[in-house]
Amino acid sequence: MNTKAQKLRDFIKHFKADNCLTSNIINEIVNNFIDEIRVVRDTLPPSQLLKPPKTLELLVRDYGYYLKAIKDEVSKIKSSRLSLAILREIRDWADREDTSYIFWLNGLAGTGNFFFSRGDRDLTSSVPTLHQHISDVITKHSDIVSRSLHGNVCLTSYVLVVDALDECDDEREIRVIPQLLAEARSLTTVRLQIFQTSRPEIPIRHGMYAIPQAEHRDFILQNIQPSIVDRDISLFLEHNLGRIRQEWNLGADWPGGEVLRQLVVYAGGLFIWAATACRFIREGKRFARKRLDTILNGSSSSAITTPEKHLNDIYLTVLKNSISSEYSDEEKEEAYNILKHTLGSIVVLLSPLSTSALSKLLQLSRGDIDSIFNDFHAVLDIPNDPTRQLRLHHPSFRDFLLSKDRCGDFWVDEHEAHQILSTGCIQLMSQTLKKDICEMHTPSSQVSQVESSHLQKCLPPEVQYACLYWAQHLQRSGSQAYDDEETHRFLQTHLLYWLEALGWMGKISEGIHAILSLEAHVPDTKSPNLRAFIYDAKRFALYNRAIIEKAPLQLYCSALIFAPENSIIRKKFKSYIPDWIQLKPKVQAHWNAALQTLEGHASSVSSVAFSPDGKQVVSGSFDDTVRLWDAATGAALQTLEGHTSSVSSVAFSPDGKQVVSGSYDDTVRLWDAATGAALQTLEGHTSSVTSVAFSPDGKQVVSGSRDDTVRLWDAATGAALQTLEDHTSSLLLPILQVSNHWVVEGDTNILWLPPDYRGTYSATWNGSLVIGHSSGRILFFCFKKGAKLII
Repeated sequence: MNTKAQKLRDFIKHFKADNCLTSNIINEIVNNFIDEIRVVRDTLPPSQLLKPPKTLELLVRDYGYYLKAIKDEVSKIKSSRLSLAILREIRDWADREDTSYIFWLNGLAGTGNFFFSRGDRDLTSSVPTLHQHISDVITKHSDIVSRSLHGNVCLTSYVLVVDALDECDDEREIRVIPQLLAEARSLTTVRLQIFQTSRPEIPIRHGMYAIPQAEHRDFILQNIQPSIVDRDISLFLEHNLGRIRQEWNLGADWPGGEVLRQLVVYAGGLFIWAATACRFIREGKRFARKRLDTILNGSSSSAITTPEKHLNDIYLTVLKNSISSEYSDEEKEEAYNILKHTLGSIVVLLSPLSTSALSKLLQLSRGDIDSIFNDFHAVLDIPNDPTRQLRLHHPSFRDFLLSKDRCGDFWVDEHEAHQILSTGCIQLMSQTLKKDICEMHTPSSQVSQVESSHLQKCLPPEVQYACLYWAQHLQRSGSQAYDDEETHRFLQTHLLYWLEALGWMGKISEGIHAILSLEAHVPDTKSPNLRAFIYDAKRFALYNRAIIEKAPLQLYCSALIFAPENSIIRKKFKSYIPDWIQLKPKVQAHWNAALQTLEGHASSVSSVAFSPDGKQVVSGSFDDTVRLWDAATGAALQTLEGHTSSVSSVAFSPDGKQVVSGSYDDTVRLWDAATGAALQTLEGHTSSVTSVAFSPDGKQVVSGSRDDTVRLWDAATGAALQTLEDHTSSLLLPILQVSNHWVVEGDTNILWLPPDYRGTYSATWNGSLVIGHSSGRILFFCFKKGAKLII
């Protein structure tokens, strides 16, 4: 045993100089392996030492597996000039203490392989060998999620890896993430560097260009000398085809040097082409030789072609191979349609699903799904476990299928694919959603009482997907929704079931966004009934958002009982009100002008303001906090804590990226609106700060105080610029305001506010009015701009 262990150590030592990262991982594997053997040996009685037990035999077998895996991995990395060049560049950046906090490794589709694809949730699904290591750490440190970096580790330098940023779905998030990561420069107790990989897509480029050039280093894969890339692709092909040759005894001269050189030309500098070709050949098993010939015969012989053309050829080869030449024309057409139906659904999914979930969403049997995907292991990562998520090997296959010019007969009409999924989602929800779907029975049941496993049982992944994304698929399909058609019928029957499900899932804000998108999607004149229903559903959901988030079954009690008498939703679903409520209170006839009430502050609201784009609201309160809210859904986004006394005034910066607050603790504070992080504390006033604002260019902050001074501050550095003393106050009234219990436009009273709706502070934006109440509530109003004030 010791001899074998030493042999493995010698093997590692031989390659240590070539690749530090690989040798460290190998050393850890070997040490773990030897420790396991020692544990087994130490627990054996002397009588069994001459006859190793089954456990020891399994460990020895694992040793052989580890040795083979190590040889394969090191043989690939050892000769790769590209890998070593990139590693040297990265190590040089990581070791050098300069101002470039971010290393951006970027390349066009197919020029490199990253770990993650869209929808990946964790690293262990992409690198299963890391699963046990991560599991061991979690077991040893069960409180890891609540621990910070500070005070728990002795390291002072970290590298955070953000892989495949372009696979993030939300363009707004893609733009802001690089800028948030750049905040690493502000850390003082540790040095944090960011290693980021992605395609150089526009949102990411814009996000990176907003960061000073000195703070990031860029490595562009397509700028590497073609000869180096071709040599690495040749090594990759030689290694993988060599394994196929050994597995199927294809002969020592297969595939041969000339064929390898030809394949390198066909790859056109794209690793994804080489990887797809190898998977396609390996998938052929005993017909591997024939599949290689198919690639060679199917690819263009012209050397003057783009890399994309070569990628098209290999993807077409994979697709055509799934259509038997023995099919009749009618059967071929049906096969084409089935392929486009299933593959099209996969590439436009907004979140990945398993084969099991996908079959239910598409109303296909598991057998049909499995047989369809059986020929597509070259382009799809298909787990053996039907409950694990499917994913594309590379996003370039999505681009290929959605381009009519590139894939010909296999083209997937993106609008049609979204329509298919929207219909599938609606049908699945119609079949599965019901009242009290989690079987909690009591109307006061809380979301926090439902365990995750029970939620997954009652609302399996495909149903949760349908609830979250049906409206987005409908919108992206480009089709219109009309009165008495599928969407209208679904909402008339299942609206409350859908909202309930979203409540249990903790996704009611996503549901409100879906309703808002539907409202914008439905034509006003052609579908008046559906439009009216959606408007009423919006008011119903916004009014009851807070209770649906906490106790979803109150949808059938409180939400219906307190809805206005003429509410379409109340009338449609009044039969759901429990019969134990025998006498119902009298309620108002129609929805009032207050769109939402935002609750969360623990004391009086003293100041409110809209963000410049009208999408967020900031509020300051006597509970010493500042809160940020989503203006569309009413969801609480951030709670900014730091002031030690009442917050008297709040405002957004002109670009909406920062918030300023003034407090009775005599300070002004600046906050990051996206993260809630405290940026600056501006000290200098000797009494309560009563008013704050940004300059129009956002570079300065002004504050007024009861110390009878106005101060100007540098918004970037927090430096005091000027102090204006003995000022006299003046008040510039906005066009829309609240005065003497009236909403006033200009100098005209337009709306009287009853006692329950009178606030302590108010703010306006583009025809919208927000009022903060002493109770801690916040109310929204919206007025039509330019309308004649006639009753």
